[in-house]
Amino acid sequence: MAIFKILVLLLLSFSCFCQAQLSPTFYDQSCSNALSTIRSSIRTAISRERRMAASLIRLHFHDCFVNGCDASVMLVATPTMESERDAVPNFQSARGFEVIDQAKSAVERVCPGVVSCADIIAVAARDASEYVGGPRYEVKVGRRDSTAAFRAIADSGDLPSFRASLDELSDLFLRKGLNTRDLVALSGAHTLGQAQCVTFKERLYDNSSDIDAGFSSTRKRRCPVNGGDTNLAPLDQVTPNSFDNNYYRNLMQKKGLLASDQVLFGAGASTDSIVSEYSRNPSRFASDFAAAMIKMGDIQTLTGSAGQIRRICTAVN
Repeated sequence: MAIFKILVLLLLSFSCFCQAQLSPTFYDQSCSNALSTIRSSIRTAISRERRMAASLIRLHFHDCFVNGCDASVMLVATPTMESERDAVPNFQSARGFEVIDQAKSAVERVCPGVVSCADIIAVAARDASEYVGGPRYEVKVGRRDSTAAFRAIADSGDLPSFRASLDELSDLFLRKGLNTRDLVALSGAHTLGQAQCVTFKERLYDNSSDIDAGFSSTRKRRCPVNGGDTNLAPLDQVTPNSFDNNYYRNLMQKKGLLASDQVLFGAGASTDSIVSEYSRNPSRFASDFAAAMIKMGDIQTLTGSAGQIRRICTAVN
């Protein structure tokens, strides 16, 4: 009898463990239209502003790297809680919050109280990538939302600096369970989007040998030595609104806009061979990017009874 009870407890424990795991089919029974509803909302938003694709991919990254993929980045400040939105790496640069809010509202109309904001962010990043020519991959869902934000963590180095060295980037990604190939693949998201002048100005004017002179001269037109810090420039001048492998070709030509991009190639960097591979093989880049996005989506997730399903993404229930 005692053995029987032990077996039952073990089976129950195993069952709970399985239920707490992320899965592409998590909402099949509880909200079968969840993913298609999110997809429709995201596609509408990007059709209005194509730059939003890059912003949504970046939002997922900034959510996951700060205490895990838990939608903590969505929470607005309260008298008792600081917001990650106000952290230096996010302040006046992180975007797409309203798009996630709109997707959440659409899903709530279909299945109230079922789908987490954390899952919506993850699915939105995939849908954004696909809409502009990137890979479509299965997003594992079943995350739950945090009940707090973590501004101090966001400000303490868990989000990469635009000045980061290759060693600093590698160490940060390793701490998140991501390897060097994941780092190079995920950096390829900078084939999309724009950067503020303040993030690359010193690179243009410090007479560095790791930047193409003609490229630097062109970029200076939008980024004068005095002023213009909030002026925007495309990370990829050639195809700024399309997901492709041009980012890696740029690096090989010393045309990486951010210092933290260019460190991936040149001067015998350990990542040179991966950059070169992706520049030649767009299919390999796409498949590795998809795999790295799935892997990143597993960072410190809340599942089972942890956290909550927020009613609105900007506030704790």
